[in-house]
Amino acid sequence: MASSIPPPPSAPSSSKPYSQNRGSNYQTPRLQHHRNLQQNDRQTLVRPWPSSSSSHHNLTLSRPQSRNGPPLSISNPRTTTFTSHNSLSYHSQSELLSPDFSGQRSTRFVSKMHFGRPKATPLATRHTSTAEDALRELAIRFDDDDTHHIDRVLVDFEPKLRGNTDDYTFLLRELGNRGKYLTAMRCFEFAICRQRRYKEQGKLATAMISVLGRLGEVDLARYVFDSAVKDGYGNTVYAYSALISAYAKSGCCDEALKVFETMKASGLNPNLVTYNALIDACGKGGGNFNLASKFFDEIQKEGLQPDRITYNSLLAVFGGAGLWDNALNLFNEMAYRGIDRDIYTYNTLLDAACHGGHLDVAFQIMADMPSNNLLPNVVTYSTMIRGCDKAGQLDYALSLFHQMKVADVKVDRVSYNTLLAIFARHGRFEAALSIVHEMESMGIKKDVVTYNALLDGYGKQREYENMKELYQDMKAERCRPNLLTHSILISVYLKGCLYREATEVYKEFKMGGLKADVVFYSKLIDALCKNGLVESSALLLEEMTEKGIRPNVVTYNSIINAFGATGEYPSNGSGGSETSGSLVESSLVVLRDAIRSRVEHTDGDRIIQIFEELAAGNSCHSKKDQRGRQEISYILGVFQKMHELKIKPNVVTFSAILTACSRCSSFEEASVLLEELRLFDNQVYGVAHGLLMGHGENMRLQAVSLFDDVRRMDSSTASAFFNALTDVLWHFGQRNVARLVVLEGKQRQVWENMGSDFCLDLHLMSSGAARAMVHVWLLNIWSIVLDGHKLPKLLSILTGWGKHSKVVGDGTLKRVIEKLLGGLRAPFRLAERNIGRFESTGTLVASWLRKPGALNVLILRDDRTHPQTARLPQLHTIPL
Repeated sequence: MASSIPPPPSAPSSSKPYSQNRGSNYQTPRLQHHRNLQQNDRQTLVRPWPSSSSSHHNLTLSRPQSRNGPPLSISNPRTTTFTSHNSLSYHSQSELLSPDFSGQRSTRFVSKMHFGRPKATPLATRHTSTAEDALRELAIRFDDDDTHHIDRVLVDFEPKLRGNTDDYTFLLRELGNRGKYLTAMRCFEFAICRQRRYKEQGKLATAMISVLGRLGEVDLARYVFDSAVKDGYGNTVYAYSALISAYAKSGCCDEALKVFETMKASGLNPNLVTYNALIDACGKGGGNFNLASKFFDEIQKEGLQPDRITYNSLLAVFGGAGLWDNALNLFNEMAYRGIDRDIYTYNTLLDAACHGGHLDVAFQIMADMPSNNLLPNVVTYSTMIRGCDKAGQLDYALSLFHQMKVADVKVDRVSYNTLLAIFARHGRFEAALSIVHEMESMGIKKDVVTYNALLDGYGKQREYENMKELYQDMKAERCRPNLLTHSILISVYLKGCLYREATEVYKEFKMGGLKADVVFYSKLIDALCKNGLVESSALLLEEMTEKGIRPNVVTYNSIINAFGATGEYPSNGSGGSETSGSLVESSLVVLRDAIRSRVEHTDGDRIIQIFEELAAGNSCHSKKDQRGRQEISYILGVFQKMHELKIKPNVVTFSAILTACSRCSSFEEASVLLEELRLFDNQVYGVAHGLLMGHGENMRLQAVSLFDDVRRMDSSTASAFFNALTDVLWHFGQRNVARLVVLEGKQRQVWENMGSDFCLDLHLMSSGAARAMVHVWLLNIWSIVLDGHKLPKLLSILTGWGKHSKVVGDGTLKRVIEKLLGGLRAPFRLAERNIGRFESTGTLVASWLRKPGALNVLILRDDRTHPQTARLPQLHTIPL
């Protein structure tokens, strides 16, 4: 195979390793098989859209059979067998998922999973046995805050160490591996004062910055760097590279780039270590693959040879950006260039495959590892377990966990935390707690990650008392809550309207000296928005920007979602197009002035004031707004701010925009929002607008390509998009198109656990998607009756009873399905012992479907009466 004959090092390839034309030629045997499947798939003929007059709907809703273990044979993730000819059955023509569409994630997961584990090629060390003795004294006997005894140990060992820089750097690194960074800092300060040569001081500073960077103490790393530069021994390429790497590991890409520019301004030439750190920063800062590719090009222009770390970092960037094909090509390019692919390489590729939804391919990659002299390690299994959970395959995740034990792979804290987080998120607390007990029986104590996973799980299930008890247990066990702990608690309390509890947790957060970041503020804003408290969230948005914290796409998505979820906008009787612009502007000015007045008169901490006002029932914040078109103006303001800050939207943004469109009282108002969608992503706009205008025949290829892209995301994101698109189609009368979109979503399995042919589960569907699916389901049953088959004794439709609704048993989905069934005169009634289930006997349903006219009411039709060019009303944005 060509990949086994690498080119000579002196003859680097002229093409980029991530290009589409080269990497696919160099494959491992089974990955080559996967590539052949993809090439064959592209040649599949595209089916035309079905005729709206078609009446047979042979949709199979049965759940896939559970297997005893994960699949170990490769299959093409794009190949889908459709059982209904009434669907948009096309194959994606798009090879790459646009990162602007999908959103870009951090690639820190795999890096964290590998932290502290033995390297594939251990670094040579020149430390003495005295340093190991000193390490045992410092790491085992004393805590970080026991400075007196730490200093005494250092003084006792000083005569034997004799200022040996290798010994001290060994101490710094190993103390860092044990998380004892304060002890490492004392050791660094002790050593730096006893070393007179600038070169040796620079080595110590570089080592200390690296240790702090790995532990996420980036502010302290910056302090060490600045002190070193000030004292004359820090102006080295190694110190700069270490600081860039420190920022990279914390996901601070902008800060890393600023350090790089300062380095070049200082006259220092970057080396390969510098560039590797910059590429790593691009990945951990959100998957900026364009910038990472630029740095890769610079490496070759400077005459440097990329190494395994370079490729591993770039591989992580491509995986994080959703560029699965590029990642696979890069992986094969490493073999072509003769660069060994280590366990980190394989685990990063596995993470990219799982993130892209290629679970079968991920299993095959894992199966290929032994043939490349690599055995799956605990990171491999943990990555695959997360991938199975993301794909909704919990049984596979459990199977992998047991396989890991059978394979004698030592289960560590990270693996246990990964599995219990999955159980807690699904509300299976008995299983989660059994994992905790197993951890403790293995001598692994609960850490902050363990507690955060359980707290988050309890919070999602509204188990407030259990959450409070667990939090008290956490503090009693002297496990220090971190920023995520507090953000989880505050977010849960805000969503549950427990404002006093949220206030107390926030005060503890401030007393702990923790620093709020964009994730912390975004969680708070999201929690307020989910309760309809948009004005309060606007105040927090104002505060975070004043503190220099830059909002991200998640922050703005929460605000857009809040406007879309306030209910249908009221109409003024003329469809909304005749509302006076001056009246809208006047209302907005009053609201804006009220917000500014609160900002100017805030004493002390603004967050505490907002929480206390909410706890006191202050009407300005607790009243949920339904100002109609004013809200559209707010959304336009959000779009404008996102453009100004160059914040790229993701699929969640598009789903929020479509949801807001489905709340508009007129097609003209919805068109205003869709026009903004065009500025963000022309493909999404083209599909949504084309389907709304009834251009189905011309939209089939674009729609299916878009649907394929969405399906490669996680199930919750994909289902949210299909729900939003179906809602807006149903709202504006394109109900047959809504049915086709629902079928596409069903065939791509974006909704999990939808039941069977005779029991329809609508729990995860929106109102528009659920209504369209009821028609599909009933038509399928009609065809069964028409073919002379007997129905079972009982048929049921599950909607849930609205356990998260303010009025128990009065869920929105339940109401709309009840109204739909009543309009169809379908013989379904609420079950006696389950207020979230509609039931009917097979005999009654069959009799109803045989009646004349039954088919006519089940077939959905489109209303294509919208004007070809909607007249867009003049709306003004609110500056945010």
